Amino acid sequence: MRSTTALPDDDAGGVGYAPLDVPKQIARDVFVVDSLLPGPIGRVIPARMTVLRLPNGELVLHSPTRRTATLHAALACLGPIRHLVAPNGAHWMFVRDWQAVLPDAIAWAAPGLRRRARVRRSGVRFDHDLTQDAPEAWRGAITPIEVPGGFGFREMALFHAPSRTLVLTDLVLNLEPARLPVLLRPLARAFGSVAPDGMPPPYVRALFRRRLWDARLAAERLLACRPERVVFAHGRWFESDGTARLATSLRWLLEQRP
Repeated sequence: MRSTTALPDDDAGGVGYAPLDVPKQIARDVFVVDSLLPGPIGRVIPARMTVLRLPNGELVLHSPTRRTATLHAALACLGPIRHLVAPNGAHWMFVRDWQAVLPDAIAWAAPGLRRRARVRRSGVRFDHDLTQDAPEAWRGAITPIEVPGGFGFREMALFHAPSRTLVLTDLVLNLEPARLPVLLRPLARAFGSVAPDGMPPPYVRALFRRRLWDARLAAERLLACRPERVVFAHGRWFESDGTARLATSLRWLLEQRP
């Protein structure tokens, strides 16, 4: 069963990172699920959910992507799904589909997200704001780190200490043109969002620059985690040399003059 959020019919044809909508292990207790998301001009863009398994065996779904019965069954084999995380104001739309069949899962929202009119009208239920004070069940395994932006925009990153994996959403985009619909490739290049040193599009960078010093301090905290790998929602994630590659992709923030 597909998510109730419809995707265009051209959700194949080489776009994205196949196989789609299946968990792929990248480290101990860390899995990624590559999927597709409705994008600009009627096309789709690659999107990624990260799944972290807690020491008690429970699963955390960070930036949930579209739900299918097959994907749900595969995840259930890894552990009970207990936490759904909407990490910023753009990555929350599939949470409702998952909680419809997982009513006991705890839904966490980036601070401020629950107050947005579109979120309130959607019918999604968020139980708590996710802050930098990690939930009790996460402590010792997952550390949330808030990256603040302007107009109430925030991104909640997660650092999985046992595997030294940093999980982001839109703070880094590292798009590979061959994995995008043809019409979106010039736009990705113009935005500076293509691999190997991709950045978020200008409008996302502008949001974080509105709180430059706070966002820069958060970026420095991310680097201080010394991640071995960095996973994010769109594009080729950093499978190795994560700290150095993250610093390069965050140059727009770390080197920005006030």
